[in-house]
Amino acid sequence: MLAAGKYWDKVARRYETRPIKNLTAYHETLDRTRARLSPNDRVLELGCGTGMTALKLADAVAQMTASDISAEMVAIGREKASAQGVENVEFLQATAFDDALGRGGYDAVLAFNYLHLMEDTEATVARIESLLKPGGVFISKTVCLANANFFFRLLMRLMIPVMQWLNKAPYVRAMSSAEVESCIGDAGFEILESRSFTDQSISRFVVARKTRAL
Repeated sequence: MLAAGKYWDKVARRYETRPIKNLTAYHETLDRTRARLSPNDRVLELGCGTGMTALKLADAVAQMTASDISAEMVAIGREKASAQGVENVEFLQATAFDDALGRGGYDAVLAFNYLHLMEDTEATVARIESLLKPGGVFISKTVCLANANFFFRLLMRLMIPVMQWLNKAPYVRAMSSAEVESCIGDAGFEILESRSFTDQSISRFVVARKTRAL
């Protein structure tokens, strides 16, 4: 299996042209996220990909740092920001643990389709908690493969290791929505909202507030 950064570099251009599978759910995610942001906010997005979401939310905040482990994804994001004339989004090649991300410096941290790709989800969420200001919000949407039906789970259990061996899939953790909520709560967050946008969706949208001081 390729290291995460190299895998996402390899697929970045194809990822950029891939259509969103459920536009209704995506727009609801944007709307619910926008409702939690304020014009003076300093926001960090982890796993920003090619920057679509960061650029769409840029007008709702003062400053957005859009980070991704993939240099190629970040390069595409910068190209798009320049083409769209968006000046308050900084694209940064980084993981959640990068020293360039200041502890206690953000009003909100966004992580969409991200947590299930982390090999140590608990450590990642704890790090996110440390990056937020007191009272800051963590907004995430996580694919919960453990919530899928039995046949889909079985298919994924068989297919993912083969695809990883062929360097055609990244690391994926099969979490349930309950596990996601527990992981976030255990890191010192108060969960304000937890939902799926359709009955068939296996993705969980969670808004949580940091409860501890720095």
